[in-house]
Amino acid sequence: MQGTVDGFSYGLVTPLVAYLMACLGGALGLRCTTRSMLVTRSWRPGWLALGSAAIGSGIWTMHFIAMMGFSVQESPVNYDMLMTFASLGVAIVMVGIGIFIVGYRGASGTALFTGGTITGLGVASMHYLGMAGMRLNGKLEYNTLTVAASVVIAVAAAIAALWAAGQVRGFLWSVGASLVMGLAVSGMHYTGMAALSVHLHGATSTPAGDSPASLLAPLMIGPLAFLLLAGVVVMFDPLMVMGKPDRSAAEQKPGIPAHHTGRGYMPGPRSRHHADVRTPQNR
Repeated sequence: MQGTVDGFSYGLVTPLVAYLMACLGGALGLRCTTRSMLVTRSWRPGWLALGSAAIGSGIWTMHFIAMMGFSVQESPVNYDMLMTFASLGVAIVMVGIGIFIVGYRGASGTALFTGGTITGLGVASMHYLGMAGMRLNGKLEYNTLTVAASVVIAVAAAIAALWAAGQVRGFLWSVGASLVMGLAVSGMHYTGMAALSVHLHGATSTPAGDSPASLLAPLMIGPLAFLLLAGVVVMFDPLMVMGKPDRSAAEQKPGIPAHHTGRGYMPGPRSRHHADVRTPQNR
C-alpha cells in the first residue's frame, strides 16, 4: 500500500524559512571562504573551517526545517537521533574538504571542479542520510533518475558557489551568490523529496525514534546559534564585508597570480631617472 506523502503540511512557511536558512549559511560560508583568500597562510585554515561549518550548518538546518512540513497521512514520522547528528557531521566534513581544496588551490580549473563536486556530494549525502534517519510504519523508496537529478543540482550549485567565492569581490556579489546557492540547495532538497514514495507496512504501530517537535526543534538551536555567531564575525570584519584584498597575502596563495599593488612600481624603465626612483617600500 502506498502512503500519502505531503511535503507542505504548513503551506509555504517551511519552504520559505528553509530557503532563508540556506541563504544565510551560504552567505556566511562564502564570505569566510573569500576572506581566507585575503589573508596569510597562518589564518587561512581558521577562516576555511568557519566557512565549512557555516555552510554545513545552514544546509542541515534548511533540510530539517523543510522536513518539519513533511508528513505521511497514514503513519506518524519520527527521527533517529544518532542518524540525524551523523547527517550534520557528514555535511560539515564533506563541505569542508571541498572548501579547503578551493581555499588552497584556487577557484579555477581542476581544483574548482574537484572541490565543488565533493561539496555538492556532501550536500546530497546530508540529505539522504537525514532521510535514512526517518522512522515510520513503512519503507522509503526512491526513483533513481530523480535522485540522480538532485545530486547533479547539488554539485552544479556547489561549483558555482565556490567559483563566486573565489572572485574576491564585494559583499553584494556574495549576497547574490548565496541567493542562488540557497535556491539550488532548496531545489535539490525538493527534487530529492519528489523522488520519494512510501510503501506502508500492513501493521500499524508507533514507530521508533523521536517526534520532529521533540527532536528537531531542540537540535536546531545549536546550528542556529552558530550561524548567529558567524554572522557577528562577518559584521565586525570590514575587510570581509567589503572584499578588499590584502595583496601581499593573496600573492602567497597557490594558483592566484601575483599582482602589483601600484605602490613604488614603474611599468618599465622609461628613463634612467625613473629607474633610479626608490620608494620607502622598495628599500
